[in-house]
Amino acid sequence: MRKDYLAFFISLFVSRLADQILLFIVPLIVFQTTNSVSWAGLAFFVESLPRYLSFPVCGALCDKYPPVRILHISQIYRAVACVIAVALYTVFDGIYWVVILSALCGVLTTQGVMAREVLMPHIFKHYTYGKTLSYSQIADQSGLVLGPLVAALLLEFWAWHWVVIAVAGLFVLADLAMLFWQRNTNVNLPTFEQHQDVWLKPLRIAFRHIRQLAELKKIIALAVGVNLIIGVTLATSAAMVIGQYAAGKQSYAGLQAAGALVTIAILFYLARSTLPLKVLGSLSYCMIACGALITALSPNIWVYTLGFLLITGFDKMFNIYFRSVRQKVIPPQDFGKTVGVVSLLNNLSQPVAGLLIALLAAPLGTQTVILLLSGLTALIGVAVVALARRL
Repeated sequence: MRKDYLAFFISLFVSRLADQILLFIVPLIVFQTTNSVSWAGLAFFVESLPRYLSFPVCGALCDKYPPVRILHISQIYRAVACVIAVALYTVFDGIYWVVILSALCGVLTTQGVMAREVLMPHIFKHYTYGKTLSYSQIADQSGLVLGPLVAALLLEFWAWHWVVIAVAGLFVLADLAMLFWQRNTNVNLPTFEQHQDVWLKPLRIAFRHIRQLAELKKIIALAVGVNLIIGVTLATSAAMVIGQYAAGKQSYAGLQAAGALVTIAILFYLARSTLPLKVLGSLSYCMIACGALITALSPNIWVYTLGFLLITGFDKMFNIYFRSVRQKVIPPQDFGKTVGVVSLLNNLSQPVAGLLIALLAAPLGTQTVILLLSGLTALIGVAVVALARRL
């Protein structure tokens, strides 16, 4: 692999590693401090909602300004935010600083994700887009593998605020790798004339594409179903493993790492396979729904692990299907702004799932809420198939 490509993937990996450490420690620290599933679900809602609400604006900015510059801003500002959060914690104390930090970093992560979305089709032109997505997801999932393990290891020796300082260093390292890529690449990115407004006009353009493109509406609905399951799994996995099944945080970290390893194995297969997009979409959606049903009915941690691995393993297969279809149907000049709105619509179900856990886990039980969301996901899938056959 060319050294500029390698630097790009290293930057993606390190940035994802840092982001995953933050995502790992927030629900864990909140649950260990409060011993409450509801509070852990609420913390997930607070940290995840801003990252999804910011998708439309971040997408419009990537159409208007050079995405490489936006990517640099994303990484450096996350490092600065980590340092400021630790300083505020030192002065005022309280775990809410790590939740606020995660919410802020979530917005900046969205900015970086959108910038990479716009960049990737132009960087790896001699690969198919599906193969490019597979390789980028491998780098992304490698961060997921190491993120929980590194976080759990660091938390054994350091308080959480020192772990956050280490995360700041990782964001700086990711930006250095990006600078190396920028200096060694000869990619010329196309530019399109854009309007001055980054609020209402991009939204109108994006919603026009969504109304007119039937395939776009279909994948948005399916992604809403998938993200309900991803959201409830992220919000409850720490409480299920540590609370309900009485396992340690090392077991929780191991579960997260196992999920990422299964995903990497699937992605390596997809990078070399020629499965039709329709097969990727239907297979991954069914496996995620089955995984959710298993976690909802699991009597012990081993059965829960099976369901968890199905959810996390096939999530990225669905992601490749979703992004490949999206890339085909959205006009290049409106790609950033439209992807921003699409990402908002399909990802909002993740924080909604966290909010439902916060509201319903105490009266109904965590696994009952998971079961209800599993049923809703299945209904969405059946409705999409039925409507597609009618058209």
